[in-house]
This record gives sequence, C-alpha cells and structure tokens, in this order.
Amino acid sequence: MNKQGKHDRRFRRAAVLGAGVMGSGIAAHLAGAGLDVLLLDIVPPDLAPAAATDKKARNRFATGGVDRLRTSKPSLIFHQRDLERIRVGNLEDDLAEAAKADIVIEAVREDLNVKQALFAKLEPLLGAQTVLASNTSGLPIGKLMAGRSAEMRQRFLVTHFFNPVRYMRLLELVSGEETDPEVLRQVAEFGETQLGKGIVYGKDTTNFVANRIGIYGMMGLIAEALAAGFTVEEVDAIFGSPLGRPKSAVFRTADMVGLDTVIDVAQNCYDNLIHDESRQTFATPEVIREMVRRGYKGDKTGKGFYQKTKEGLLVLDLNTLEYRAQQKARFESLSAAKSLTDVGERVKSVLAGSDRAAQLAWKATALLFSYSSRRIGPRSEADGNQNDAPIADDLFQVDRGMRWGYGWEMGPFEMWDAIGVKASVEKMEQSGIRPAQWVYDMLSSGRTSFYGGEPGQKVYYDLSAKKEAALPKSPRELPLAGLAAQGLIIDKNDGARLIDLQDDVYALEFQTKMNSIDADVIGLINKAIEICDARKKALVITNESTEAFSAGANLMLIVMAAMQGNWTMLEKVIADFQNANQLLRYGPVPVVVAPFGLTLGGGAEVTLHGDAVRAHAELYMGLVEVGVGLLPGGGGCKEVLCRLTANLPDNADPFPAVQRAFETIGLAKVATSAEEARSLGFLRESDSVSFNRDHLTYDAKQLALGLLRAGYRPPRQRLVRLPGPSGYANIRSSLQMMLEAHQIMPHDLTVGSALAKVLTGGNTSPTVKLTEQQLLDLEREQFLALCGEQKTRDRMMYMLQNNKPLRN
Repeated sequence: MNKQGKHDRRFRRAAVLGAGVMGSGIAAHLAGAGLDVLLLDIVPPDLAPAAATDKKARNRFATGGVDRLRTSKPSLIFHQRDLERIRVGNLEDDLAEAAKADIVIEAVREDLNVKQALFAKLEPLLGAQTVLASNTSGLPIGKLMAGRSAEMRQRFLVTHFFNPVRYMRLLELVSGEETDPEVLRQVAEFGETQLGKGIVYGKDTTNFVANRIGIYGMMGLIAEALAAGFTVEEVDAIFGSPLGRPKSAVFRTADMVGLDTVIDVAQNCYDNLIHDESRQTFATPEVIREMVRRGYKGDKTGKGFYQKTKEGLLVLDLNTLEYRAQQKARFESLSAAKSLTDVGERVKSVLAGSDRAAQLAWKATALLFSYSSRRIGPRSEADGNQNDAPIADDLFQVDRGMRWGYGWEMGPFEMWDAIGVKASVEKMEQSGIRPAQWVYDMLSSGRTSFYGGEPGQKVYYDLSAKKEAALPKSPRELPLAGLAAQGLIIDKNDGARLIDLQDDVYALEFQTKMNSIDADVIGLINKAIEICDARKKALVITNESTEAFSAGANLMLIVMAAMQGNWTMLEKVIADFQNANQLLRYGPVPVVVAPFGLTLGGGAEVTLHGDAVRAHAELYMGLVEVGVGLLPGGGGCKEVLCRLTANLPDNADPFPAVQRAFETIGLAKVATSAEEARSLGFLRESDSVSFNRDHLTYDAKQLALGLLRAGYRPPRQRLVRLPGPSGYANIRSSLQMMLEAHQIMPHDLTVGSALAKVLTGGNTSPTVKLTEQQLLDLEREQFLALCGEQKTRDRMMYMLQNNKPLRN
C-alpha cells in the first residue's frame, strides 16, 4: 500500500489470453520488457481422442504463437532469449494460473459473446489485485462487463495495442464508468515507462481514437479517389511523404493491414455509429468487397491493391480488377513540394496547388479536419443533436494517436496549424465543408492556432476551459530543445552544442545531418570534457533526432580528402577522433552515452567508449565501415578486441576471440535491438536499456549522476594479447578461399586483409601484450591505406550518391 492507502501495483507477471497475431505480439513485448508471461489459447477443436489428454497437443495453438515469434521478419522480439520468459498453456487447463498474474490481457477473437464467456470463467479465479484488460479494438466496456461484479469492473479497462506491437508506439487506454482511476493511472505508468508506449486516453466509443479517425480518412479518401478516377499508384504518391504520411500511404497500408480487416473495422463503425453525421463514409465501396470475394485480401494472400511478382510490384486496375505494371504518378504540386524538408511546409505546398492531385488532397484533408474537430470535447448543440459522442477530451489525443498509431508525421490539428487555421476554414467553407463550432469560437476569441509555446513548453487549446493549457508530458521527459530555448546552452559550434541538464550533468548533442561526426563534433567532445572537469560535472552524449543517434563519420569529408590526396589532414582527423574517444573513456569525468535508432560506424565508436551506456530498446548498432571499403578507425576495432579478450587467461589462444571480432566487423553485423547489441559485444552486461525514447535523456542523466556522486575514477587502460602473423595468415587464407568460391569480390579481399592485420596485431608476437595506443596506430595506418585504394573511394562515392553499397 502507498501513503494514500492505494495498492501500489508492480507489474511483474502477465497473462495474455489469445495467441493470435495480436496476443502473441503483446506477449513478446511484455517478455522483452522483463515480465514473466503466460500465453494461453483454446484447446484445438480437432484433437484426436488419443491426444485429448496430451498437454503438448492441447497447448498447440499457444505454442504456434510462440513459434511464429521465433521466425518473424522483421523480428517482433528484441532477442531470442525473450521467448524463455513466455510459458504456454490453454484456456481450459491453465486459466486459474493466468488469473494469478498482476495483469491479464484478453486478446481473443473480436466476438462479444466469446469475450463475455471468458470473463465469466475468469472472474471467480482472479487475484484480489489483478488488473483485467481487453485488447478489443472497439467493443463497448459496458457490454464486455455485462453481468460482472462491481469489484471486477473497477479493475477492468481497455488496453488497445497496435500491430506490430514492438514497432507501433501507440497504446490506447479506455476506462469504463466504474474503472478505478488509480488502476488507470498505474496501467498508464506501466505502459509508458516499462513498455515504452505513447499513451492516448480515449472514450468508450466505437473504434476509440486512432482507428476511428484513420478508417474515416482512409474510406473517405478511397471513395473520393474512385469518384474522381484516380489510380492506385496516384493516390499512394499523393498521400505518402508529400502529406507527411508513411510511404505505404493508403492502398499499400490497406494491403499490409488486410482488406478483410479494413472492412471489418469500417463495418463496425457503420453498424454502430448510427448518429454519426458521416456514417455513410464508413460504407465499404463495392470494389473492395469484390476484391475480398476474389481472395484479394492484401499481403496475407499475396494479392491486394498490389501484387508482388518476379517482375516487380504490379498494381490493380480499379476498373478492370486486373493487375498491370505501375505507371509513375506525375503531378506539378508534388514536384513543387519534393525539395521541402519541413513537413508542415511540404503539406502546405501540396494543398496550395491547383492540379487534380492538389484538389484531391485538399478535399480529403478538409474533410478530415472537419470530422476530427467534431469528434473531440463535449457534445455541442451548435453541431446538431445527432452527432456521435466524442472520442477524446482533447485535440492532442487525436494527433498523438495518428502519429503513434498510423505513423503520420503530423496529426490532423498539427497539419491544420501548419497550413493556417483561419485561412483554411474560409477555404473549407467555400468547398461546402464546415468544422465544429468550437473552432469558430476559438478563432473569434483571437486565437489562431491549436498549439503554441516554445520547444519543451508547448501549449494547446483546451476546449473545456476555452483557453490554452500546458501540453501534458511525463516528468521523465527532458527535451534538449526546451532546455536550449531556456538559455541553458553552455557552448556550441556548427556541429554540436553543450547543454546544461541541471543537477551537475551536461549533455553533448550532435547537430549535423544524420548526426554524423565531423571536426566540429570532435572539437566539442574535447571541450565538453574540459568544461565538465573544470565545473565538476558529468557528461551525457545523446541527440533528439527521431532516426539516428549518429549514422557515422562524415563520409563526404573523408572521400574528398582522399581524392585530393590530403593525407596529412585526413590522418589528423582520424587521430583526433581516436583521441576524443579515448578521452571519453579515460578522461576525468564520467561519460554516459545514450544511443538510439541508427548508431553506425563512428556513432557506434562513440558509444563503445562511454563509461556507461543507457540505450533505447530500438537500437540499430554496428561497425559497418567495410560496406564503403574501410574499417573502423575511431577505436572501434580496438574496443571490440579489448572486450572480447578481456577475460582470457594468459595461456589461452586469443585467435577464437579475434575470429569473432573479425566476423562482427568484417560482416558489418548490425544489431536490431539493444539486447542484440549486447550479444554482439557492443553493449556490456552492465549497460542498461530504456523502453521509452522520450525518457532516454532523463534516464541517462540519472545514471551519470550516480557515477559522479559515487566518486568517479577513470579506469586503467587495457593490454591485449593477439595472435600476430599466424592469425593473420589464417584469416587471409579463409578470405582467399571465399574469393575463389566467388563469395566475395576482389576488393573485399583487400579490405578484409587490412582488417585482419589490425585485429591480429600486425607483426606482434602472441606472447606480447599490445597497448591500446598500438592498436589505435594500427587502425589508423590501415584506414589510411584503404583510403588510398581507388575501389574504396568508388565505394564511398557510390554510397553518398545512391545510399546503398557498391560491390566492386
């Protein structure tokens, strides 16, 4: 119990009922977050009499769910060992065991009768504090809990995850009229902190928030596009990145979700939203129903709006329902917006166009704005008495739902702000489209946007209070842009800045394209250590990009220096980077690196040299320099070797560890999660992981504070014993055989040989231990030698021009 007399729940054990796509995905994410999970499904109805008592046979459906996780692409688990935390069972034999969990999440078939029957069986078995949740995508809580006790209804809520669970950030929470607010708060904290989800609070209405708006937008757009004679590829070209949507846009997204699923969700809206003024929009066009009748259900059947063939991706002709080659969509409005990097400016540019693409985009977007405005806040008489109930209290819930659940770069109200609310309302009226009355009231009050404020201190228009309010955020969010806006920049140059995180911790933030590492970044690394030492501060290295902690070194700088033969400058840059990384590792202040997303090449080398790492769970980390004909030159080879040979006895053969290092670097292995990075040796067992990206800087700060307050002392440099020429000959021989078998290209032999020379210690003797500086000298020597190879320069230029490796 806590001080307020409330039960202080800790979610350590979970049960998931239903091992289908959603149930198994939820179980995988819970296990990845460290919970022990029991996954149950029905007993297979087709069991032979002889197998009726066979536990393995009775658990077949749940076991199948785990097996699918094991082979899923992209992986739905963070590491194969996550599956060890999942036990399987069935709903007949193991329901009592499931009821003992801290939280039980129901994810069975979306059938009210099935769910009600399961809850009736579960209620007498539930632990006194167990939370019961449903992953329903839209069934009313009142009906789900019909016949259940008041005590059970207090501990019941909807936890609506989005598929695929690992990658989709959205978790919609919907409470019933009797749900205990403390239960809602605790589950929200659990979802946000332990599971890393973005929480959206929805109302108990059909399809909740994101699917209500998303399906409205999709079905309305398809109807408009069909009426105007647009092709599939034209619609997807318009409603992808030009309007801040995922590349899958509309029809490709429908294929991925499954057309039968799209119909089910839309039909649920149509059947239940009898008072929705736009109910008819949810009626499924006949062409989609005919596609499903023919078995064209999308990716699950191999045919949908698109069909993958050996010749490429074919597209469906909506008039003939025959597949044909794609035709490139060409619209002036899209071309004009292509060069705009700011998503708001891009959307504004497209919607301001005059061609048929812009006209469709405007019509669909205006309808989306209008519908979204009518679905939030209190029901207004000015909007008519037949409007359906609101789906959320606040506009930011809708925007977050669409960004986190549908992958949009901006939600409807954010887009509306970007193009100008007042001007767009006037244009909407000219098109015969009217938003909700509260939008007019807001404009009449003199406010012209839904959002405002400075970075880190954002405000929004609160419909209930009819004034601006602070945008809610977690106390564990520590936005660097907000701190910078408060004047807490300690130092900066063109490539990076040093920001005061307060409480004796500074943060170094890269600000180059893709946070690549150049001379400015290296310079501020050195200066940051100097400043932190003088002021007795700890240092965190992290960035606010959504994609990349750092995509590596500035490749253009390297290739231009090599092409110009400026070897003195290039050697200095590499030496400076090595020295900066060594300073991170052995300098006088504690350094915590907080990587996330793409952490490649030089970005990985910076991470490897921190005293500690606090990584985001979604970490894509690797030393990938061989892809451009190089090897890690900033201490990456040295650091991997030091880690893999750290515990070798003096009489042990170092070659197996060297061979593992060669495979990791030479094959450019990239971890696809923080836990995979740990298994590859990029993270240590002592390094920790945050599931919520927004909490990463705060969590890293706490770790840095702990090191500082414990009385930080830098570690000793390490000595490494390597096999020398005999080890080099072994690796070189293997590479030669691979070349003769046409498994590698001739230049791969050159690059691999240079890497082998570094990793085996050059001309060292197996009885001699090398210093870290000797290894760094070897790295730098071979890095520069490879820069002198024309084929390496060709690889670097090709990567810069095409964003993919050249095999030469």
